[in-house]
Amino acid sequence: MTTPPDVHALAGAYALDALDDIERSMFDDHVAECPACAMEVAELRETASKLAAEAATTPPLSLKRAVMAQIAGTRQVVPPPLPASRRPPVSRWIHRTRTLVAAGVAAVVAAAGVYVVQELRLRQERIEAQADVAHINAVLGAPVAVLRSTSVQGGGHISIVTSPTRDEAVVVLADAKSYGDDKAYELWLIEGSTPKSVGLLEPAQVNARFLISGVRNANALGLSIEPPGGSPLPSQPILATIQLT
Repeated sequence: MTTPPDVHALAGAYALDALDDIERSMFDDHVAECPACAMEVAELRETASKLAAEAATTPPLSLKRAVMAQIAGTRQVVPPPLPASRRPPVSRWIHRTRTLVAAGVAAVVAAAGVYVVQELRLRQERIEAQADVAHINAVLGAPVAVLRSTSVQGGGHISIVTSPTRDEAVVVLADAKSYGDDKAYELWLIEGSTPKSVGLLEPAQVNARFLISGVRNANALGLSIEPPGGSPLPSQPILATIQLT
């Protein structure tokens, strides 16, 4: 088989696996005898591998389900290979190769951009979570911190550690009863007879930890069960009350 003079230009498409069977077979024979093309292919593959490794992140489980659902609903058609007599001319090879390489590079850059944005968002969430933990530990370790707790009607218990000097508190709800997806626990600070919402859990959530402020003038902490979006005032009966003064 005669090798076209511009076969060297297929190295990029070969590295990206963007050749058809005939072109790949021809380039397999060529690259075995061309050290320059072999080195170029190796360098291109190494670069692509580094880009993928640096941008890699764990995909969510929902991504696999969505891809498999799309595959199941898409008809797969494999075109028949071209006979030897209909091999495309070198100029068409070069044009299509350059188009495929450009498309491949654009796809890699776009995918890397998405992964970088996701990684930055996850990193920011980790930083915020670490800051919250440090803040909570500061309240728990305050010199005059006071722990109070009580049981919750229906099951579980609720605790609060208050730091009057910091005017902050940490509230922990543990093993409470689940009321299903249409009900949610809500926390209230009560000053005199005026309740103020200071935390709303997700529906059916039965364990939580809250960092709250403005506890210095509060005389009680209350817990109620509300609709998922919360309520302007606590519903009766109050499931737990902790006196703070």
